[in-house]
Amino acid sequence: MVRQVSILLALAITLAGCAEPTRQIAPDGRALPQVYTIRPADQSKIQFRMLDAINALRGASGAAPVQMNAQLTAAAATHSRDMSVQNRPWHFGSDGSSPIDRVRRAGFPGTMLGEAISETYETELETLGAWMEEPGTRAVILEPRARNMGFSWFQEPNGKIWWTLVLGD
Repeated sequence: MVRQVSILLALAITLAGCAEPTRQIAPDGRALPQVYTIRPADQSKIQFRMLDAINALRGASGAAPVQMNAQLTAAAATHSRDMSVQNRPWHFGSDGSSPIDRVRRAGFPGTMLGEAISETYETELETLGAWMEEPGTRAVILEPRARNMGFSWFQEPNGKIWWTLVLGD
């Protein structure tokens, strides 16, 4: 009897660990999004997950892979934080700077080829999926001349994430 109770208890604990967390439901019947919280320890994982996903997409389209670039990433980080300060997703800085200006300021010696931005609560891969659905950002991601990539974000305390992707040659 004790053995049966122990087995049932172990089974219940195992099954409880497999259960999905309870999700809140919106008035339209859809599940409300859960906040994607980015911890400092996740930074390199997120950047390389995005790099791998972009290179897979580029490879499938016949484009050469890109590599992470510190200067482009610095420009992306600066712009993500600045979009949060401005509270709007757009390509110009609060000081009037363009993406080209920011890339130059960061010391990138090549040519800036494109920028993709987003204001969302979604993960980096969900954001990449949304970018790939839009012809303009899809063209940036698959730009054949690109060899370097910068990718960063700024997350507000409420969970909103400002993503910036920059590609250069």
